[in-house]
Amino acid sequence: MLKKYFSFTVLALFILLSFSCDEVAPVLNPGGDGPTDDVPVEDQMRQVLIEEFTGVRCVNCPAGSEAIEVLLNTYGQQLVAVSIHAGFFAFPYPESDSELESPIGSSLLSLLEEPLGYPTAVVNRKHFDGEEGRQVGQSTWPGYIAQELEGDPAVKIDIIPTYNETTRELAVDVDLYVEENVTADDIRLTLFITESNIEDPQLTPAGVDTFYVHKHALRDAITAFDGNTLSEIFTAGSVVSRSYTTTLPTLWNANECHIVAFVHQGGSTLDVIQAHQVDVVE
Repeated sequence: MLKKYFSFTVLALFILLSFSCDEVAPVLNPGGDGPTDDVPVEDQMRQVLIEEFTGVRCVNCPAGSEAIEVLLNTYGQQLVAVSIHAGFFAFPYPESDSELESPIGSSLLSLLEEPLGYPTAVVNRKHFDGEEGRQVGQSTWPGYIAQELEGDPAVKIDIIPTYNETTRELAVDVDLYVEENVTADDIRLTLFITESNIEDPQLTPAGVDTFYVHKHALRDAITAFDGNTLSEIFTAGSVVSRSYTTTLPTLWNANECHIVAFVHQGGSTLDVIQAHQVDVVE
């Protein structure tokens, strides 16, 4: 019995030491809905934007959406997801109740380039070395996200929403805290509204699922689809502020809506500097 106890103790100690290496496990986020504004802006870490292109008639897209949920559960508040219904796969079914094909989807598809196949997504709008374009396949998402999470954020984003349940008017104040000099010639701010837990038909390998639950669906942009140009000089210690107002359509469930804000470059580069997300209804 003593020998067995000794063997067990040695094994337990070995396992403990194995988990005490320098590698730090990612923060888990069981909710799977991505970042929420429960961290003070001064403690905000690097946050990466993943924009998934999808459609209700795309049989392979549910696998991509599921992969994104796994990534959100892995990276928690450091990953912001947007699902863009655009292209010929996005044409709704006759029984569809929700207009998931957003008006700006086609413009974003043109901006971020047509994919070679699905599932597909754009990570921080970067054109990674060795890739034909910004659109990259599902197998590469974890590696590119991990790569983009390295380092501290050059800009931290604070989003303050005020929602009126009676009028459905949404006011959004955004403060950008510049942590280090950003020398890009064209810096822009984009604000999206997304909605989760939308039950609507979706083609799956088993057929059309009329009760499929769509998440992070892009509803509209509060800014221009390719962002509003920021004229300020982004020097460390400065603060850039913007305010916006919009009204949510009655079809949208405000309690399931999110505001996604990201600072990025314009022109031909498009790289995202920092992203952040909060709930419309706090």
